[in-house]
Amino acid sequence: MAHIAHLTSAHPRRDTRIFLKQCRSLAAAGYNVSLVVADGLGNEALDGVNVIDTGKSRGRRDRMLHATRRVLQSALDLDADLYHLHDPELLPIALTLKRRGKRVIFDSHEDLPAQILTKPYLRAGLRAPISGAVSLFERFACARMNAIATATPAIQRKFAGHGIYSLDINNFPLLGELEADVPWTDKQKEVCYVGGIAEIRGIREVVAAMALSKSGARLNLGGEFPKGTLRAEVAQDPGWSKVKELGFLSREDVRAVLGRSAAGIVTFLPAPNHIDAQPNKMFEYMSAGIPVIASNFPLWREIIEGNDCGLCVDPLDSSAIAEAIDWLVENPESARRKGENGRRAVHERYNWCAEEKKLLGLYERVLSQT
Repeated sequence: MAHIAHLTSAHPRRDTRIFLKQCRSLAAAGYNVSLVVADGLGNEALDGVNVIDTGKSRGRRDRMLHATRRVLQSALDLDADLYHLHDPELLPIALTLKRRGKRVIFDSHEDLPAQILTKPYLRAGLRAPISGAVSLFERFACARMNAIATATPAIQRKFAGHGIYSLDINNFPLLGELEADVPWTDKQKEVCYVGGIAEIRGIREVVAAMALSKSGARLNLGGEFPKGTLRAEVAQDPGWSKVKELGFLSREDVRAVLGRSAAGIVTFLPAPNHIDAQPNKMFEYMSAGIPVIASNFPLWREIIEGNDCGLCVDPLDSSAIAEAIDWLVENPESARRKGENGRRAVHERYNWCAEEKKLLGLYERVLSQT
């Protein structure tokens, strides 16, 4: 079987999309799979995947300037049949590999030009011109790849509009992974947010909502705050007294948190990169059988209200978030029914099984190219 190398300089080795789904699916299909990472945890074999560590980066600058070179060297040493790259900073590496006659897939997890428009570490006046320049380079580089895998249909349509071959491989959950099967009568007066914590993901509004909640609900907050002052600022809000800060959670811990929670929150703020996104956590909440409190973006409303599996609210309105929390906590039978609807939708449509078939088909297509 062909040798496939996945490359990342930014993601952890057990990343849900890269390792748990893509690499393990490829290994199970019989491919020789290597995963090159830069996390400083050493080399190891995981579930049939050969993990190669190029060393932990010391901050964003070191990652951009040096980790990418180390990843490239490891990639060249592997001499794989196909390379699958996962970070925008690796696009120059992708071009190098293409010049050496290699087959290369670039995986667009996010709409990078749109994402740059909300980067807090960039001065506001610089975001638009940087976004435009990145868009031009992204189009130039991706047009030279064998294929582009995208995390959402919206990103796929963007590349297709430029005449670039692309296929959406959606971040739908693994069936059964997060199903705790906790009876609804054992649920606590708790809701949860699990994932990356950031201002643009609505953490201020969610914590403020806890102060406005009248049901006595508490928030299970799983994930890590970014470096800086955000945590200290959020902790000053009166709603923080109702927050259980859990930090980074293993997949087993995520399952336990979802099992005892009555709802999952994903109220990202209306940023260009969010409107057409499909957050992994939305579908993970659904797969666990708990209702979702989500931003009222048109696509999200179509998923949540279309499957009657939660409530959509204005993510900028903390009182609306609080009202949704209280309604689900105080109406357990309706919440249970919405949770079951979400789990059914995942089993019928929004699951990794269908995406795995698309991924394997994409590899067959690229490997057959001469």
